[in-house]
Amino acid sequence: MNQKRPIINLLFSLLGGILLGQQTANESLPERWTLEACVAYALEHNVQVKDFSFNVASDRETYRQSIRNLFPTASGSADYFVSYGRAEDPNTGTFVTLDFFSNSYNLNSSIDLFQGFQKWNTIRANKWLYQASLSEKEHQNYLLAFRVMQAFYDIRFFNGLTAIAEEQVSVSQQNYDLVQRQIDLGLMAGADLYEAESLLLTDKLNLTQAQNQLAAAKLNLIQEMNLEGVSTLEIETTLDPGLIGTETLPDSDVLVETALETVPLMAAQEFRVEAARKQLAAARGNLYPSISLVAGFRTGYFETTVDSLGMTVPFGDQFRDNASEFVGFSMNIPISNAWSRRSQVKQQKIAYQRAMNTQKIQQQELRQTVMQLIQENESLKVQREQSEQTVVAQELAFATAQKRFEKGLINGIELFTAKNLYATAQNENLQVHLRYEINKSTLDFYQGLPVFGMTRESR
Repeated sequence: MNQKRPIINLLFSLLGGILLGQQTANESLPERWTLEACVAYALEHNVQVKDFSFNVASDRETYRQSIRNLFPTASGSADYFVSYGRAEDPNTGTFVTLDFFSNSYNLNSSIDLFQGFQKWNTIRANKWLYQASLSEKEHQNYLLAFRVMQAFYDIRFFNGLTAIAEEQVSVSQQNYDLVQRQIDLGLMAGADLYEAESLLLTDKLNLTQAQNQLAAAKLNLIQEMNLEGVSTLEIETTLDPGLIGTETLPDSDVLVETALETVPLMAAQEFRVEAARKQLAAARGNLYPSISLVAGFRTGYFETTVDSLGMTVPFGDQFRDNASEFVGFSMNIPISNAWSRRSQVKQQKIAYQRAMNTQKIQQQELRQTVMQLIQENESLKVQREQSEQTVVAQELAFATAQKRFEKGLINGIELFTAKNLYATAQNENLQVHLRYEINKSTLDFYQGLPVFGMTRESR
């Protein structure tokens, strides 16, 4: 037992360290999350977005390697041969019948002088592709931010819906208690209590459903943020002033042009069009002759090389005496490769045309999206004012119905109808307000304004 006690103490200390580490990590998280905090955390921890960082790193290395391809190339080689039987003497060129060995050493270097500007065009193409990856990564960051925003506002909506449901349960509970007292005084029949209880249970069911939807919305936000070790979270219920969008929008044509210039996805496709154009130029350069400057050094050692006394010349002497150097030019003229090079040019031309067509499609989709957002913004302004007026009217109607119910002038069904109309008006007003806030933030994004605390990367 005495031997086991230190082991048990060690296990408890390790467990305590783990729990303390988890507690410390959780303490660093805010008690109430703002939208900006949720977005910042998601951008840092979302694993799907990290994949695009790898694409950026890969394209950056491809771009750098295309620059290094301008440098001269150098290679060295060495060989060792043992000949048996009848073989050519590499020293004299005659055939001899004996066993001997030889080895040689070569060092070669070359640099391309002209290749139809293929390498320069490839460098420019890879640079554009690298820029496109950066823009696509930035666009993915914004897409994640908008998903987080949607999940954040879902929580705000179901928070509001839960509050409305709790208010409805409270009112139904008060009415149930009122009916109970009225029955005790002999002013109402027992059937009225069953009716009040049914309405109370219906409101409690609605509250449970709203709470379940709220829990699901919180789980969705936690998953988007990749927030580990947390099963629930609390968010700020009021909108940050810095996230409120602009009330006055510019002209639709101006907004569309601004979006075309500032949206990262548009920039990424523009870079891909430029890359395809340079890739087409590089493919055309493959049709031209290429010229290279080559230089080299070679030497060797042969067992058959002997001096006047018939002794094999030492390795050092042969290495020096057999050394030779060369320098020259090499030209390669493409004549016929089964038409493959011209086919590559045609394929690259098609890729260039496809890239331009994709750019036009994206521009058209962006224009349609912006116009729809502008139209929705104007519509939501009107709906917001009308829904606020409806809430006020339904609140007065419900207050009047409540007083009439207390005086016995209407039954529970009529009160329940008035109460539901008031709850529906509150629900619709909440939805309109949240949709309007989302719409404004989206329009700010297309105007190139800072959203979610994020700034556009300079190009």
